[in-house]
Amino acid sequence: MNKETSYVVLFCALCMFSLSLHFDNVMDSTWEENKALKNKVSKLENGTNVISFKVTVTTYNPTKAQCDDTPNITADGTKIKTWKASSYRYVALSRDLLSRWGGPFEYGDYIIIEGTDDRDGVYQVRDTMNPKWTNRVDILTTNSRFKFENITMYKYVDKDLLSYRK
Repeated sequence: MNKETSYVVLFCALCMFSLSLHFDNVMDSTWEENKALKNKVSKLENGTNVISFKVTVTTYNPTKAQCDDTPNITADGTKIKTWKASSYRYVALSRDLLSRWGGPFEYGDYIIIEGTDDRDGVYQVRDTMNPKWTNRVDILTTNSRFKFENITMYKYVDKDLLSYRK
């Protein structure tokens, strides 16, 4: 092997070593976060109660046409990168479901959606829908469109909220 090839091999080995260290740290932090979330879910499932709603689930995109003049800021003040909208797992709820208008949900609450095929899962409430909509959830996406009706949305709650059911 000539001298130049040796340097290239050494350089590649160093790059691979540093990438290995970096991704090892990423995997460790991901594993810790996953463990913490599993513990939180376990605590919620053991001894807490659930409120559920039948809702229509649609999507919205962070554009001026579908939001307002600041599509990169949600109703609770969260700033987002509009081109990464789908990765946030945020939702907007119709006003009848938000506590400001007498509903059981607050900004920051986590909800679970079931019945939307590959869109099922946990989302965080960060936005408010136009007043014309009721009993509805809008999933923030980059550019996809869908509509599901009669979908179950639920949240784990303390017993004092169980009296609020739809």
